[in-house]
Amino acid sequence: IMLLTDPEIESSLLISSDEGATYQKYRLNFYIQSLLFHPKQEDWILAYSQDQKLYSSAEFGRRWQLLQEGVVPNRFYWSVMRSNREPDLVHLEARTVDGHSQYLTCRMHNCTESNRNKPFPGYIDPDSLIVQDDYVFVQLTSGGRPHYYVSYRRNAFAQMKLPKYALPKDMHVISTDENQVFAAVQEWNQNDTYNLYISDTRGVYFTLALENVQSSRGPEGNIMIDLYEVAGIKGMFLANKKIDNQVKTFITYNKGRDWRLLQAPDTDLRGDPVHCLLPYCSLHLHLKVSDNPYTSGNIASRDTAPSIIVASGNIGSELSENDISMFVSSDAGNTWRQIFEEEHSVLYLDQGGVLVAMKHTSLPIRHLWLSFDEGRSWSKYSFTSIPLFVDGVLGEPGEETLIMTVFGHFSHRSEWQLVKVDYKSIFDRRCAEEDYRPWQLHSQGEACIMGAKRIYKKRKSEKKCMQGKYAGAMASEPCVCTEADFDCDYGYERHSNGQCLPAFWFNPSSLSKDCSLGQSYLNSTGYRKVVSNNCTDGVREQYTAKPQQCPGKAPRGLRIITSDGKLTAEQGHNVTLMVQLEEGDLQRTLIQVDFGDGIAVSYVNLSSTEDGIKHVYQNVGIFRVTVQVDNSLGSDSAVLYLHVTCPLEHVHLSLPFVTTKNKEVNATAVLWPSQVGTLTYVWWHGNNTEPLITLEGSKSFKFTSEGMNTITVQVSAGSAILQDTKTIAVYEEFQSLRLSFSPNLDDYNPDIPEWRRDISRVIKRALIEATGVSSQHILVAVLPGLPTAAELFVLPYQDATGENKRSSEDLEQISELMIHKLNQNSIHFELKPGIRVLVHAAHLTAAPLVDLTPSHSGSAMLMLLSVVFVGLAVFVIYKFKRRVALPSPPSPSAQPGESSLRLKRARHTTPPSTPKRGPSGAHFTI
Repeated sequence: IMLLTDPEIESSLLISSDEGATYQKYRLNFYIQSLLFHPKQEDWILAYSQDQKLYSSAEFGRRWQLLQEGVVPNRFYWSVMRSNREPDLVHLEARTVDGHSQYLTCRMHNCTESNRNKPFPGYIDPDSLIVQDDYVFVQLTSGGRPHYYVSYRRNAFAQMKLPKYALPKDMHVISTDENQVFAAVQEWNQNDTYNLYISDTRGVYFTLALENVQSSRGPEGNIMIDLYEVAGIKGMFLANKKIDNQVKTFITYNKGRDWRLLQAPDTDLRGDPVHCLLPYCSLHLHLKVSDNPYTSGNIASRDTAPSIIVASGNIGSELSENDISMFVSSDAGNTWRQIFEEEHSVLYLDQGGVLVAMKHTSLPIRHLWLSFDEGRSWSKYSFTSIPLFVDGVLGEPGEETLIMTVFGHFSHRSEWQLVKVDYKSIFDRRCAEEDYRPWQLHSQGEACIMGAKRIYKKRKSEKKCMQGKYAGAMASEPCVCTEADFDCDYGYERHSNGQCLPAFWFNPSSLSKDCSLGQSYLNSTGYRKVVSNNCTDGVREQYTAKPQQCPGKAPRGLRIITSDGKLTAEQGHNVTLMVQLEEGDLQRTLIQVDFGDGIAVSYVNLSSTEDGIKHVYQNVGIFRVTVQVDNSLGSDSAVLYLHVTCPLEHVHLSLPFVTTKNKEVNATAVLWPSQVGTLTYVWWHGNNTEPLITLEGSKSFKFTSEGMNTITVQVSAGSAILQDTKTIAVYEEFQSLRLSFSPNLDDYNPDIPEWRRDISRVIKRALIEATGVSSQHILVAVLPGLPTAAELFVLPYQDATGENKRSSEDLEQISELMIHKLNQNSIHFELKPGIRVLVHAAHLTAAPLVDLTPSHSGSAMLMLLSVVFVGLAVFVIYKFKRRVALPSPPSPSAQPGESSLRLKRARHTTPPSTPKRGPSGAHFTI
């Protein structure tokens, strides 16, 4: 016995080896969330911790070792195969550091990094690994569609083939018994129903078994399919099918080959006749099975009692949540009897020789019901002297058990009470051979089920003896094969006349596409025998696929794709290209692949490309990959346009700091690295809800109103999206001045945007402290590059009411004050203790500058052009004056060493005025 302590108090295990007489405590260094016991090795356990780590123990929890970190919840399995090969192998789904899921296997005693295997190449969809019997299933989504892969007996994975236009949205593996997969698939046009599909032995090719099976969501949001596999009888299922918004229960005895409604009981619990005529009225059952081992579900059956089925349901035209009663069948679903008018939990003891029923109620109880004749009659027994609120019932493991444990509490405040009930005293002897009778399994009188006649032995209903160990079927005799033993093969559909004919999308000759001249393949007749059907002779030869020689064919349907289905690859990394041929002789085939970058390769036959063709592109761009396939009967070609990219690391939006109204401004996205492949630019302007999308990295904007505006650019490169946002001030007029600094600032300039923003804030604070000018009038932007320079903008700020706006004369006064303070060395700041930086007025600028690149070459070029322009203007004016006018005396307002202040306006002009002088050679531009 193993008990887990309350994790809020401590993390320990209490283990008893003497049926609970004594316990020994073992402390853990992790908190257990769930346990998975090995189905055959009773001391082997897997423990999943709350921090997503998987541990293993080979000593019933006394000692643990870490297997793997980052394991997906409930996606770890013991390797259980019918061959019993590698019993200590653990299958698990683990998340990588970047969030991808991958399928790993390793041995529980040696799960180091070097000993882990990856049976499925590449990543899988999260939470998709299933390991069940001989099968392993994974899911991989590409192109917006899920694709399902299966490995049979741990061989290579193959893609599961559903009918072409099933287009599944979701899939659940229902059963893998008898070397066959039963799966529920939700197709593209379904919402609350699923279709049932059944596979061939390898689990690759699936055919439809039943449409529109009802589904619902469990208490934890998990999907629950209304399908129940009856224990003890292979091929027998019950399903709730939705027909015209009504849910009805159907039964099959041959794995979905044929389905029929359930015949209602002839009489009710009181013996009154039940008038219920098929197909308008039938018995409908609730098929939900409880995940909690302490509570029973709506239906129950046991391997050791193959003919007995107990379920809750109702009689009528459809399944209902009202008027639920309990029903039992003791002949494997052919006939049913009502046993209770309310829901009960039913336990099987002594191989179904004893049925124990306990009422489902929120009230305390002290009685239960026993039946020794397969539910025909019931006796009332008391199991406690004080009424008990029953929380659950648990039958002890073992075929011969006659002990059950009732869990409950006497009041809502009391602790759990465990009542153990032992029924051995009821029996005074074990059953002898004469206490049994033969019983033949049948379906409405048809004795051949799954190709065999099976006879079981049952205890006679009047005998009250203990059965002991289950012996299974007494005898089994194969039947002669008939058409009923065969289902339609993959790609074929059953028509109203019972024939299996090819579906409109299926080409029967496509089955020969994977074989070469001189080989053979199995040519389908349109039928395949139901897996595990044991019939012999009869029509078996007629319906079985025949070996046929592979025809020689010219190549047709050539495709080239990447292994992950994407049209992108990363520069400098391997890309795997897969060559696929729909038809053609694979031997003696010449394959030529041109990667589009000046490199080409050739292969002798297609089989040499089964693992893909690997190539590394050294440059970014769009490459035209071409494939040519030739054999003696013809040729085919295919083209793939592959986008090779490199990761985009940084985006910088280049934008002027200030601009004037109605003037076009160019915004440019500067990328690092500059060449990353095909990009999409998404531009957001202000509060606009609709973006502008371009393929170019620059965009022009025009601002019609004053104020602060934001522009955001998002750059999409493959699956990565980066963005940058900048703010631009828009005014009718403003003044700007270039600032320079004492040389010691350059020693501490790392030339990165964050440093420039911080220094701009420091300079602005120094200007405000020195001049007393409001911060709303000042904008400072440190420019990239060395030597360190900045641009000072004086802005015409207005308050929220729109009044008190500064005039151009006010801006001039602020500008003169700024220049005066700068020339007096009154503006400075302390970069760090002992490092004092002076701010100076520098050169005249004709327009606001742009933060373009990590260098100042743009600013230098702009200054050079300004000098050239001024020089040309002076030269033209000089020539003009010499030709039309006499020399005039120098103006008293323009003395050597002084410059005039220039005024510019947007949208309107100002009459000429006498230029005003600045205190020194510095100039503002308005």
